[in-house]
Amino acid sequence: MTTHTDVILVLGATGKTGRRLVSTLRVAGHPVRAASRSGEVRFDWFDRETWATALGGAAAVYLVAPGDPAPVRPFVEQAVEAGVRRFVALSGRGIDRIPAGLFQGMAAAERAVRDSGAEWTVIRPNNFSQNFDEDLWHAPLRAGRLALPIGSVPEPFVDAQDVAAVLLTSDGHHGRVYDLSGPRALTFGAAVETIAAAAGRAIRYEELTPREYRAELLAEGVPEEAVEELDAMFAAMRAGHLAEPGDGVQRVLGREPVDFGAYASRAAAAGAWS
Repeated sequence: MTTHTDVILVLGATGKTGRRLVSTLRVAGHPVRAASRSGEVRFDWFDRETWATALGGAAAVYLVAPGDPAPVRPFVEQAVEAGVRRFVALSGRGIDRIPAGLFQGMAAAERAVRDSGAEWTVIRPNNFSQNFDEDLWHAPLRAGRLALPIGSVPEPFVDAQDVAAVLLTSDGHHGRVYDLSGPRALTFGAAVETIAAAAGRAIRYEELTPREYRAELLAEGVPEEAVEELDAMFAAMRAGHLAEPGDGVQRVLGREPVDFGAYASRAAAAGAWS
């Protein structure tokens, strides 16, 4: 168990879930060490000299793995030696159903924390609602067109704040894997319609074939490795592996997750797609 005097190390502290988790933990009164390559405490997966400072005195770690799996297990082993007693590893919904060799960092994180001898929990969220306003699909939406190879298979997008709210600072989560999603699944076309209505402007969704999608990404200069991972993610989504809402938010927080419509209204009011 982590107490209000235990330091919680948050990796990826400037990222989508990390920065929200730092804020949520601090509001709850937990001492937090916010670590990233450009954050309060410098941490670089590929500079082991930064590990000891980040780990010093930490009792728990929120583990956001890099794409390269190589440093993950050595870090987890060093963390345990430094006194870390609990890990919460960020993974991805459906990671057990995609081809081996993709999303290797997250898969390595799951294996490493399971083998660590410490308490561990794995959280596997669906696609974040914030992918529409913070990075992945933000620029295309602002340009008025989002084109993807997903068809009519729905996705129960999860609000990143709900992921951060799953603090897991209390007992009872050891050895658990939680699927985190929104309360309902909607197609990408419906999601874009919701965003367009909230933003008060015309934005269209266009369906691409996987080949057309790959060609567009490569033409935009997206690295081949990232294209492969996105291609695999959409293949898993088209197969329906991520379509059913998970119950992790309800199980941990005892409430319904944030609905996509509420997210879209909030983001539009902040000017996300203006």
